[in-house]
Amino acid sequence: MNFEESKRKRNSNRRKLNECTRLVASITVAILFGFCIGASFPLFSPSKIKLIAPIDTYLWDKNSGQRILNVISTTSDISKEVHNHDDPSKIWVSSNPRGAERLPPAIVAAESDLYPRRLFGKPSEDLTTKPKYLVTFTVGQNQKSNIDKAVKKFSENFTILLFHYDDKITEWDEYEWSKRAIHISVTKQTKWWYAKRFLHPDIVAPYDFVFIWDEDLGVDNFNAEEYIKLVRKHGLEISQPGLDPSSRGLTWQMTRRREDREVHKETEERPGWCSDPHLPPCAGFVEIMAPVFSREAWRCVWHLIQNDLVHGWGLDFALQKCVEPAHEKIGVVDAQWIVHQGLPSLGNQGQAENGKQPWQGVRERCQSEWKMFRERVSNAEVEYYKSTGVDPLNVTTH
Repeated sequence: MNFEESKRKRNSNRRKLNECTRLVASITVAILFGFCIGASFPLFSPSKIKLIAPIDTYLWDKNSGQRILNVISTTSDISKEVHNHDDPSKIWVSSNPRGAERLPPAIVAAESDLYPRRLFGKPSEDLTTKPKYLVTFTVGQNQKSNIDKAVKKFSENFTILLFHYDDKITEWDEYEWSKRAIHISVTKQTKWWYAKRFLHPDIVAPYDFVFIWDEDLGVDNFNAEEYIKLVRKHGLEISQPGLDPSSRGLTWQMTRRREDREVHKETEERPGWCSDPHLPPCAGFVEIMAPVFSREAWRCVWHLIQNDLVHGWGLDFALQKCVEPAHEKIGVVDAQWIVHQGLPSLGNQGQAENGKQPWQGVRERCQSEWKMFRERVSNAEVEYYKSTGVDPLNVTTH
């Protein structure tokens, strides 16, 4: 063996020795690391190991901007709930209202009311009476005398709430009842805009019935207490007083007052207007000018009101979705009737543009909102039935 071969052999042996040394060292470290992990493993629970942050990933239709597929959905609420179940020192009550899971149930105040409170004394002594019903009017000062007559038809069992669309509040101080009423003012808004924002079901929960009325109603032949008695007697969840035939804009036979009965729940309309005698406008139907809702019916109707469709057109045709059977629980109280005066007060709050009068722009939006609302309801129902595997074409229209 010459010198060069001897040198190569020594280098080869040295590399093998180094590789063996590194291998032994790696195995030793792996064993020690595994031992450490194994020794500490009992301290961990799989439910406490969070591998990834919550993911909420969707595919979107570029044309419509709508969500069409939920790929992954893991919520932080679920992980927090699991975490707190494993830690008895943390409060987590899944049956509490959403957002209040960390509170002990006994402190949760899930509902409120519109009863005014004093700034002094004991809270338990604040209220000498608790009205059982709520009546709201959306008003402008031009209808003060008309509202004064209307309010006087409601007893002390009613909380009076005025929504002011013209920002005039102190002008009502001349009426003694106004000092006890609740006043909310936002300029140029409709009653459904107010209702969606200030009449949440958990706010008006103490009231058995909620009246949401226009300002241009004649009430000479109306008594609120007698009306409530008839509503209870006939099991109405959604109702309105009958409209006197002299009312302006009397469109539907269903809401026309009948003189031969206390209440009616169905009618005959013009040929072709009703696809089913139990569906609007032949039954399950009242108009939006003077509706009255039970507590439970309002809880559904509030969710039906669209946040951006402020005039409420089309809502009257959809109210029947909130009670079952609608043709028995929606009706018109004939024995207590009103007159729709048709005064264009709120309509005149619109803006004149492009040669149109203020009321014309308001009317156009009303009509466009009606179309939009119908489409939303229809699309929502189709989407629901498809999600349940039911062919929408095989579902009877409600």
